[in-house]
Amino acid sequence: MPEITVFALLLIPAGYLIGSISSAIIVCRLMGLPDPREQGSKNPGATNVLRLGGKKAAAITLAGDWLKGLLPVVAAQMLEQPLEIIARVGLAAFLGHLYPVFFGFKGGKGVATALGVLFGFSLLSGLGVVAVWLVMALLFRYSSLAALTAMAVAPLIIYLQWNNAFLAACQTLITVILFWRHRTNIQRLLNGTEGKIGQKG
Repeated sequence: MPEITVFALLLIPAGYLIGSISSAIIVCRLMGLPDPREQGSKNPGATNVLRLGGKKAAAITLAGDWLKGLLPVVAAQMLEQPLEIIARVGLAAFLGHLYPVFFGFKGGKGVATALGVLFGFSLLSGLGVVAVWLVMALLFRYSSLAALTAMAVAPLIIYLQWNNAFLAACQTLITVILFWRHRTNIQRLLNGTEGKIGQKG
């Protein structure tokens, strides 16, 4: 295993700080929209921004959340860090989105940022998870079910591509946390009250 330097370890909190930049809150402030932590579902994520400000605001939020998962991982790779450090940087960026230090530790549910982390590991990993999401979304029309299913298979995709138990373990932790953050969606799915894609009201 390559030597882990002090510089490498500093990349982990840097990843967390980048993840802590809340795209939803910043977009809403710049576009004169209500605070997503106080309106709608009270979740600072792209879906709630869509309710509050429409497609353009939601698309910008989604891109920002995706990039803050992608960029720290890509930066760690470009700096030729060990895979174990890259995995920790990705996990830190994801946790920063969920618990942002700049915004009272109240963040979003993390799907877009987790997807950005996967694309940071490799294009193949990201596209594999997106493919699962698309299939599930087309079959069942539940965005939350599609996201959770896609993230459930993400550790397997990561392990099959990289053959690295630590990397797969970090992705498994991200998946477990995502399921916890989506526990209300899971309950609505079980109750049959979760809204479908394109459904109004």
